[in-house]
Amino acid sequence: MTALSDPSRIIAGVILLTIVTIQAGGYFMTKIVRGQVPMTDFQKSFARAGHAHAGVLVILSLVGLLYVDSTGLSGFWVWVGRLALPVAAILMSGGFFASSAGKDRTRPNQFLWILWLGAAALAVGVLTLGIGLITA
Repeated sequence: MTALSDPSRIIAGVILLTIVTIQAGGYFMTKIVRGQVPMTDFQKSFARAGHAHAGVLVILSLVGLLYVDSTGLSGFWVWVGRLALPVAAILMSGGFFASSAGKDRTRPNQFLWILWLGAAALAVGVLTLGIGLITA
């Protein structure tokens, strides 16, 4: 495998720094499961889902950066390959948190669209990288 390009290396560094925020979220999750933060069952499940999606998609983002420079992608599409997965990590996890915010909420609020926008970014990112690798 070739070395990362400078843009991919810098993006990977920034992504690695975000792991500290996921760690902080993990600490907050321990407070939730110990009953120190009042939440409905719905809110607890969305908090778990948001935290899990953040962790998994950040790892997927880093893996994607290992491959993007091995594709034949250029211009706009190489940037889609680099950024769609980290954007998906932000939007999907943020969508879980934002759509469950509010006292005694038992169903998603109007911010659920953020989650779906993140899902679209994830689909675009993996399709771009996959096609880019196959056609390289």
